[in-house]
Amino acid sequence: MAASTPIQELRAEGQSLWLDNIRRQLISSGELRRLREEGVTGVTSNPTIFEKAVAGSTDYDEALVRMVRQGRQAEEILWDLMVEDIQAAADVFRPVYDETKGGDGYVSIEVSPTLGYDTEGTIAMARDLFKRAGRPNVMVKIPGTEAGLPAIRKALGEGININVTLIFSVDRYDEVVEAFLSGLEDFHDQGGDLGRVASVASFFVSRVDTKVNKLLDARVATTQGEEQARLQALVGKAAIANSKVAYEHFGRLHSGSRWEHLAGHGAHAQRCLWASTSTKDPRFPDTYYVEELIGPQTVDTVPPATLAAFREHGEARRTLDAAVDGAEHTLRELKDVGIDLDDITKQLEKEGVDSFAESFKSLIGTLSAAAKAVEEGKGPRQWYALGELQPAVDAAVEELDKAQAPRRIWAKDATFWPHADHPENWLGWLNVPEKMLEQVGQLLERAKTAGGFRDVVLMGMGGSSLCPDVLRNTFGTVPEHPRLHVLDTTDPQTIAALRARLDVEHTLFIASSKSGGTTETLSHLAYFWEEALNNPKREGNFAVVTDPGSSLEELAAERDFRWIWENPTDIGGRYSALSYFGLVPGAMMGVDVKELLERAEEMASACDAAVDTEKNPGVWLGAALGALAKQGRNKVTLITSPKVATLGYWIEQLIAESTGKNGTGILPVEGEPLGDPAAYGEDRVFVHTRLQDDGDNEAVRALEKAGQPVITLTLRDTLDLGGEFLRWEIAIAAAGSVLGIDPFNQPNVQESKDNTKRVLHGFAESGKLPEAETLSVGEAGTHLARALGARKDGAYFTVQAYTTRDETSEKAIARIRTAVRGATKIATTAGYGPRFLHSTGQFHKGGPRVGIFLQIVEEDSTDVQVPGEPYGFSTLKQAQALGDLEALQSRELPVIRVSIGKETAAGWEQLAAGIEAALRP
Repeated sequence: MAASTPIQELRAEGQSLWLDNIRRQLISSGELRRLREEGVTGVTSNPTIFEKAVAGSTDYDEALVRMVRQGRQAEEILWDLMVEDIQAAADVFRPVYDETKGGDGYVSIEVSPTLGYDTEGTIAMARDLFKRAGRPNVMVKIPGTEAGLPAIRKALGEGININVTLIFSVDRYDEVVEAFLSGLEDFHDQGGDLGRVASVASFFVSRVDTKVNKLLDARVATTQGEEQARLQALVGKAAIANSKVAYEHFGRLHSGSRWEHLAGHGAHAQRCLWASTSTKDPRFPDTYYVEELIGPQTVDTVPPATLAAFREHGEARRTLDAAVDGAEHTLRELKDVGIDLDDITKQLEKEGVDSFAESFKSLIGTLSAAAKAVEEGKGPRQWYALGELQPAVDAAVEELDKAQAPRRIWAKDATFWPHADHPENWLGWLNVPEKMLEQVGQLLERAKTAGGFRDVVLMGMGGSSLCPDVLRNTFGTVPEHPRLHVLDTTDPQTIAALRARLDVEHTLFIASSKSGGTTETLSHLAYFWEEALNNPKREGNFAVVTDPGSSLEELAAERDFRWIWENPTDIGGRYSALSYFGLVPGAMMGVDVKELLERAEEMASACDAAVDTEKNPGVWLGAALGALAKQGRNKVTLITSPKVATLGYWIEQLIAESTGKNGTGILPVEGEPLGDPAAYGEDRVFVHTRLQDDGDNEAVRALEKAGQPVITLTLRDTLDLGGEFLRWEIAIAAAGSVLGIDPFNQPNVQESKDNTKRVLHGFAESGKLPEAETLSVGEAGTHLARALGARKDGAYFTVQAYTTRDETSEKAIARIRTAVRGATKIATTAGYGPRFLHSTGQFHKGGPRVGIFLQIVEEDSTDVQVPGEPYGFSTLKQAQALGDLEALQSRELPVIRVSIGKETAAGWEQLAAGIEAALRP
């Protein structure tokens, strides 16, 4: 006998599980039918969900074209599309409705949220939607507001199934039940069959905690001792306590002679429905609200991510009517500490109505824009020209579909990466946009209070710095917000130059490190902490972003830093763009982080578990990159619009660290000057990221015509970066499965770090760094030509510059890369140390052993002391170069080390010119 699943166990406890999501592909792909067979028994929807489906997918393209050509307006199109989806979903769940004799199997559609305060308008629209849907198992959603209550009674009195939504308080719930009972009595008095009318009362759960926790956290920060412990014990308890008390009222209100009379004529109970049950606060488990609200005659509606989490590790046990006394005690405690739940629930009701109204207006805007795009004949946002390589990609797509890749990725199914070590512990990035949207208010409040700062310095490496750097370069300085600086180097000239530009007293320093032990970041923090010594309240100038319990968190708490942001622990550094690591500096500099997250949510919808690989932007891209790599096209050349040029830096780390291991991998080629088709070999695939208003790129078109594989991704505007971060994360996770590697570990990164520590330990004892064979600029060309002549098949060349980054170095490196590619057609990459150690360094040691390395060092003309250490940043940088050199040489990889000396401008010119001469035919 097969083991029962958590969903089946939930049903055994008398609770129905509904899906809080709807889109056309979910239905047409058969995924909704599969979920029904698994035990899901209904669907809810709202304008926000539908907007994501329209804006973030191709589900509705065909219908949009048809309706636009018919001359229909945006709002007409909206209701036609929604009614069609609701009808189709209702047909999927009709067997459940029939089997339960109307007790379950419902699909909900919402009246226009703009009618939240209009009773008569709500009644009229409820009638119209119920009639248009034409299905007995459709419920119309009406908000449980003061204006909604008479509409609820009237609609039920006419035999219309009603889902009462946006209930937050127990008092309001009592009024909703009264409207329900009165409506049934009205319908019965008119001769109606009570057995064919149904209703649920939807409590919005987690939003209560979001509001209460914010107040509690603020109080916790200003108290200590027993009072602080008392407040902390209440965090995350209000919503569940409120819901348990409501359920106790459900039992009382559905008893007695009044209810028994209605039940005797076939009436179904108005079940409590728990909505907003995804966990928004990273301090609590992802199944927290589902598991704590299980009881008979209830419904839980969950978004896809929460459904996947509960399916994978949920525990079904009856909890809803347990410890009700404790729930009542919690509510009394909240009142005693000054938390007015009545006031909070009133705020939430108003905010809920207003928020849904705004979402509805946004949805109309989205449809209008989509209709305009159809009228203007704009092409798709992702297209490709793969030529003779198309069959290989098609085969990979088919294999991933057979493996149910989209569903398994979202389910965090560890078996999708058979050689990975507990990948489910690193997949928090899939759901982090939803969680971070709940934190946006706090982020913006803190950003506002940071308005007194003129500058913000983000001190971090790799995944902690690359997304902020993309935001800084893309959005620039936002008016009325501080300038953002990203410090991810140990180069003393760069650090000294930044220090000279800062008024330390008016600068916020953010130390950002997942582990809390990043050497570079801790060195930066020590330096600027010392520089702020004359500021009597310097702790107010410092903040950290880190994982809970890290040494950096402990240091920040000990020093009473201004803010500590604890990031979810199930997110690896390079997948952390949409978490606090990217959003905190983004919010401080004035980026619209809310819209950035909304765009990510759109992409999540486009890449949903229900979307087949071929139409799934993220999984398809991963299938293509993985399949092309297995065909020898394992050099992904990134071509980006100048408006989002630095996106390539972030993608570079994601690809290199995720895939470069076990002797395989995909090499990201970022920043290589674009050449004509003849400049490239047959190991390339080009990914062109452009903005919608960019002109045509003739060089890219030439590559397509020449038969080079080109994938083009189009962004509507720069805020679509939010979606791109998520698309690429999903893509590289999928590519890892195609390549048979663990995309979430980085097994070879630590070696260079350990080598560096050993070098620094030796320096502390002797005062000297070890010697290494170093060429002069005049010798480098000959040695490089010799190494390139002995290159292996599939080789690549990389510049590793442990130097100051400036215009001179950038131009010289571009010349060197162009010369190497022109002479050999091999791919070229470049990075500055130690920054690249946190991005491409993993690929250099763990990927295919075909690299040729040019390490460039300089004689620093200045140094900056690292407080508390016997060395300065110059020594640290040199030690990192030596440590990496040792790691490469231990693998018998060809490394040419050259010094450009102290006169760096002249040194760069001589080096570039010498290499060009040595490689000239």
